[in-house]
Amino acid sequence: MILAQQLALWADRLRDVSAMGLHFTRDPYDAEHFRVVQQVAIEMMAAATGEPPEALEPLRETVFRRPTPVVGADAAIIDAGGRLLLIRRADNDLWAVPGGAIAVGETPAEGAEREALEETGVQCRAVKLAGVFDSRLWGSRSAHHLYHLVFVCEPVDAPVNAPSHAQEVHEVGWFCEQDIPADLSPGHGERMPYIWRAWRGGEPHFDR
Repeated sequence: MILAQQLALWADRLRDVSAMGLHFTRDPYDAEHFRVVQQVAIEMMAAATGEPPEALEPLRETVFRRPTPVVGADAAIIDAGGRLLLIRRADNDLWAVPGGAIAVGETPAEGAEREALEETGVQCRAVKLAGVFDSRLWGSRSAHHLYHLVFVCEPVDAPVNAPSHAQEVHEVGWFCEQDIPADLSPGHGERMPYIWRAWRGGEPHFDR
């Protein structure tokens, strides 16, 4: 593991410790100590990513206060013709399975379906879990520890709406398995075989 990745992992562990401590402690002295740990985590993450610490400051009350890894869900929507729906992301101009962070109050499957609708305008129904993937093992460039839950989904017979989060997407396209673009966002290419395996009836993947 290269130094920047190791530093980011250490920072994420300190973030988790500080977030858990600030959530449960009722002692003001302990709370102050956990805030110091949180500040160290922010400075370490800045060093790992090359960002100035002040650029990470907006994350203090969101990401850095969140205990445990961040959980996201992707919707691998495959139609009756065996075509997979992909988006070209606006942030890196690479193709990806639609998805994002799961919101409090929804199941992982609901999160995947919602994210797909927001990003593509296509309504879908999750029918099978393709796998649970640890970001550290699957090519993610995120400095934060993530769990990706990928669901095989079917499009629902409903009108395609204008995406509500169109600013996040440059393009949407349907692709047969042999025509999947080579320029995939980090981690998505590595997960692609498990999507097709699940679609064909195989068992879901999980990292050991």
